[in-house]
Amino acid sequence: METYYHPGDLGKFSEMGKGNKELWDKFMSYYSAVFAEGALTEREKALIALAVSHAVQCPYCIDAYTQTCLEKGSNVEEMTEAVHVACAIRGGSSLVHGVQMRNVAHKLSM
Repeated sequence: METYYHPGDLGKFSEMGKGNKELWDKFMSYYSAVFAEGALTEREKALIALAVSHAVQCPYCIDAYTQTCLEKGSNVEEMTEAVHVACAIRGGSSLVHGVQMRNVAHKLSM
């Protein structure tokens, strides 16, 4: 099936380093440090990444972090709950921005 996003392109991610190796190396160093075990476990960080992947709607990240979560010992129930957390935060964020709309509407109605 043809889609806008090609799942195989995830494997080409490292090609982004070809345009500027120095910046790529800095990003990868930072990225590796972020996902290393620390105050949070690698498993917890993977669940957070999966939730954020859904919030930013990156199909490549969703694929990658679904696999990573499974590899780190998460189950589908935990992963689904993480996605619901992202959904609740994203929905709440939309609603709270309604306060801005109400403020402007109130100001313009005066």
